[in-house]
Amino acid sequence: MIKTRFAPSPTGFLHLGGARTALYSWLYAKKNNGKFVLRIEDTDRERSTSEAVDAILDGMRWLGLDWDEGPFYQTDRFDKYNKIIDELIEKGLAYRCYAPKDLLDTIREEQQHKGEKPRYNPKDPRVISANENMDADKPHVVRFKNPSSGYVEFDDVVRGKIKIANDELDDLIIRRTDGSPTYNFTVVVDDIDMNITHVIRGEDHINNTPRQINIYHSLNANPPVFAHCSMILGDDGAKLSKRHGAVSVLQYKENGFLPEALINYLVRLGWSHGDQEIFSKDELIELFDLNGINKSASAFNTTKLLWLNNHYIKTLPLNRIKKELLGLVQDNDFIIIDDLKLDKILSKVRDRANTLLELKGHIRYFYESITQYDEKAAKKHLRPVAKEYLEVFSRKLDELKNDSWNEEAIQEVIDSTCKDLDIGMGKLGMPLRVSLTGQGQSPSVSFIMECLGKEESLNRISNGVNFIKCRS
Repeated sequence: MIKTRFAPSPTGFLHLGGARTALYSWLYAKKNNGKFVLRIEDTDRERSTSEAVDAILDGMRWLGLDWDEGPFYQTDRFDKYNKIIDELIEKGLAYRCYAPKDLLDTIREEQQHKGEKPRYNPKDPRVISANENMDADKPHVVRFKNPSSGYVEFDDVVRGKIKIANDELDDLIIRRTDGSPTYNFTVVVDDIDMNITHVIRGEDHINNTPRQINIYHSLNANPPVFAHCSMILGDDGAKLSKRHGAVSVLQYKENGFLPEALINYLVRLGWSHGDQEIFSKDELIELFDLNGINKSASAFNTTKLLWLNNHYIKTLPLNRIKKELLGLVQDNDFIIIDDLKLDKILSKVRDRANTLLELKGHIRYFYESITQYDEKAAKKHLRPVAKEYLEVFSRKLDELKNDSWNEEAIQEVIDSTCKDLDIGMGKLGMPLRVSLTGQGQSPSVSFIMECLGKEESLNRISNGVNFIKCRS
């Protein structure tokens, strides 16, 4: 059975690179009727936090990347790791190292001064001396005894054959002085115990892979298939970071993006299927293939993500958009009443919004009184000449009976007013729009007034007239 895993370290939020790795792993498992495992690699106890764990789990749930097994926590498995480390020591495949840190730092400085690669050297006489006749109870680390000759070779699905000489790899630490096991060891033990068949991760792990493969061999286990994905770059070609915008998955949620849009965008950052741009999750599961992952780095393009988000805001079921939108409303925000009026408003304005935050801005004036006008729109349209147009229209509108208050009847009043005043639609429509919404762009003013109701519409038009008077 195909089995993949996502194994983040809870030292921060779920970032976009991690989310893409999780997505690729999830898709590959689903495509092959396999299992997707979630594992929290929290061996770095100083930097790992429960808040980061929650952020990772919340981000995964929001994206809809459900896991079949887990979440497993490495801190729950320390006894297992240490038992295996002790067995490796007994077999001569690992050893205790008592060389103090200041000595190792001195040796590395000497190597750098000579132009050599700085690394642990077990053959240095000072290291040999430090390790002689030491008591196991004395402070020490445990190092894996890496083969000193030969090569490590593996076929990376994305990058092809990779071959590293063993003499390029030093004897890495697999247990720290405080007794805690280290990443490169625990990940191998976990992947063996959890029967992981495919490891999909970022290219920053390529240097770890040869070391881990040697540990697999020492434990008489076959390594999984590896696929190392290229990094995600900003649109300026630099590594994606906070200065390019939000990098946390949950930050995108707070900024009004839909998970469907982010999933669709992330999968295309390094994978393609012809020229197709928009995919449902079912399509992705059907079409995804590791061989389709590109070797070159991908550049993050916020404009493209906004385009996708707009597509999903326009096309997802209205109830889904309402649910996401209402989830963005804060305690001190304006009150949205979930009724048929909201359905009507969203159907009219959602095409205009690239994010749910923009969508919230487009409906604000339906639920909240206008306290100020857009400066440019007011300067252009709430001019003295518009005062008469608004006053005439207001008198005619007041005559419209409540039981006839609908978009069509209101539009007839607008047309009638323009005809009586012998003006074009824009001469009345734009001052009306600014008076009703506070801004220069909106759906039709007749639609807005139908939603606002007669009393509120007349009140806002009156405020617009008063604004013009004050300006004059």
